[in-house]
Amino acid sequence: MKRILIVTGQSGSGKSSALQVLEDLGYYCIDNLPLALLPEIVEKLDKENNLELLALGIDVRSAKEDLHGFDDVFQQLQKHGSVDVIYLTTRDQELISRFSASRRPHPLSSRFQSLNECIQEEKNLLLPIQLRATAHIDTTDKSVHDLKDTLLSKLGQSDKLILILQSFGYKHGIPLDADFVFDVRHLPNPHWDLELRKFSGLDEPVRQFLEASEQANEMYQDIYQFLNKWLPAFAEGHRHYITVSIGCTGGQHRSVYIVDRLKKALESQWPTQVLHREMKHWS
Repeated sequence: MKRILIVTGQSGSGKSSALQVLEDLGYYCIDNLPLALLPEIVEKLDKENNLELLALGIDVRSAKEDLHGFDDVFQQLQKHGSVDVIYLTTRDQELISRFSASRRPHPLSSRFQSLNECIQEEKNLLLPIQLRATAHIDTTDKSVHDLKDTLLSKLGQSDKLILILQSFGYKHGIPLDADFVFDVRHLPNPHWDLELRKFSGLDEPVRQFLEASEQANEMYQDIYQFLNKWLPAFAEGHRHYITVSIGCTGGQHRSVYIVDRLKKALESQWPTQVLHREMKHWS
């Protein structure tokens, strides 16, 4: 896992909106998790999923002792990638106006009589997390669009289209989340060469085998030219990501080779993520 974001802050300051923005930017988002469970959940996700970007929403409803022990949680999460804390805040009067308009109770309303008391106590409880914050964002006068621009700036990211390249094996089923699917089962199959069977499309012997095939080179060029031509149009249409899936029979050789070659050709132009779905089945 490359990057973990913890999104927190005062209730009513826009945490849910921030997570929606991050989801559009390619983050896998989970909200309202008890703080004590974060290390266990992140470890499980890191082992069982090929996630590069993870955003976790937490709030004051975590146990008080867990909030005070945030430093320990933070250090455990660092084992799985770089960790940043986004802390959202809003002026007290604006928070009071937002809660009054929505008629939603504050998470601490069962413990305090006034909304102002809830707001002040929440600040105290979240202080250990706030002190770890990489970025503080005041959402008092910000629209969702403004919040997105601020997050992009704070995270050092651009609002460019994210290209997700996925290899898969048809015998395990077609991906349901693909925008485009290309079938490369007609290309020469390294599987039938006993010396090559143990390798994947990421290994040099398989690369050399497929690069020697005129058909494989033509197929790669056709897919590359299609993406190179149309990705700018998708980006102009305000798409946040495009998933392109390349399939062969088992998802180990031909599809992996084409995905890897496309990644190398396109990653300088577009933020690119790669998923080799059948990696767990590779011999």
